[in-house]
Amino acid sequence: MNKLTVKDVPVQGKRVLVRVDFNVPLDEEGRVLDDTKIRASLPTLDYLLEKGARVMLLSHLGRPKGKVVEKMRMDPVARRLAQLLGREVEKCDFITGPEVQAALRNLSPGAVLMLENVRFDPREEKNDPAFAAALAELAELYVNDAFGAAHRAHASTSGIAAYLPAVAGLLMHREIRYLSKSRDNPLFPLVVIMGGKKVADKIGVIRHFLPFECSILLGGAMANTFLKAKGFSMGSSLYEDDRLDMARDILEEADRSPAQLLLPVDVYVVEELNRHSPHQVKGVDMIPPGWSAVDIGPQTVKNFREVITKAKMILWNGPLGAYEFPPFHWGTEMVARAVAASAAESIIGGGDIVAAMEKLDLSGQVTHISTGGGAVLTFWEGKELPGLAALPEQSVAPASSP
Repeated sequence: MNKLTVKDVPVQGKRVLVRVDFNVPLDEEGRVLDDTKIRASLPTLDYLLEKGARVMLLSHLGRPKGKVVEKMRMDPVARRLAQLLGREVEKCDFITGPEVQAALRNLSPGAVLMLENVRFDPREEKNDPAFAAALAELAELYVNDAFGAAHRAHASTSGIAAYLPAVAGLLMHREIRYLSKSRDNPLFPLVVIMGGKKVADKIGVIRHFLPFECSILLGGAMANTFLKAKGFSMGSSLYEDDRLDMARDILEEADRSPAQLLLPVDVYVVEELNRHSPHQVKGVDMIPPGWSAVDIGPQTVKNFREVITKAKMILWNGPLGAYEFPPFHWGTEMVARAVAASAAESIIGGGDIVAAMEKLDLSGQVTHISTGGGAVLTFWEGKELPGLAALPEQSVAPASSP
């Protein structure tokens, strides 16, 4: 996959509409809590601004479901971006229409205009052609740098490319490069770590890698479902009763595959999940009635770390326990430190794990941290991402004559 990028086309003085993924968490005061996704877009924006492009930014924030929601306006994001860029970022309270056109007329080369939350318009998530065309009228070039939304077939991520020259941003290009290698040409020994709550979210990824000679490590509430499917009594642990057959199918497929599927052998259990709840370590065959598994145990961490130390490539999505309730972040932290210390090429995807790496100050010790969660899983699963499919491939130069 070799998409045409913003560096492959002229941008000097042009009106450029950049679809970014600035869906970032805000506090009660409307301040940005984590600006990782904003910072990830800076190489693309700096490049365009240095070239004198007139830059318009379009993003979603939260799930307003096609209505204007005051606390989901883009103003706090525009303020944080201005701080990071070191220049003014004008904010428009509209997405299309005469107000946007007026703002564009005053937009000088090297200036930035942020449009309102694109999901305020109900036509966005419907991929409405008229809305996509209206967005396209604003610009001379469309740049998609929103990998985190690339698995959505929306007007601003996919539909607009039918009406305007379209290229990938530098963040999108980096995501494609690392994720393509990890999916299609991974290094071996390969370790795939899957956590989180829902089996259905990860099932396609697990199935994609089962034919490889790799190790697949499972943790989090998702692992509880697999343990239940194996016949263990899980007490009051969170698991998906309606996914047990799916988990059994995967376990049977794993038995016939070259992959090694590793489940927890011990867990931390609590009677009630709160911060610093009283807890015990139990083997997965010894969970008491009424108790819940909330983190992987010491022996499981040891088993996982032994596999990780031998890896040449590590892929990870999803926490391995109730990370938001200390001390049940321990298993995730121990595995994160092992990944960071490894000499393997490591690719991390998913908001919870990215936040964990940031909090532990380990981000700089990971090869690539993806800005996508669902998009990463869709990519690793081998499915088409509409946002990528809409972007043209670089033309291959004809071979020279002998």
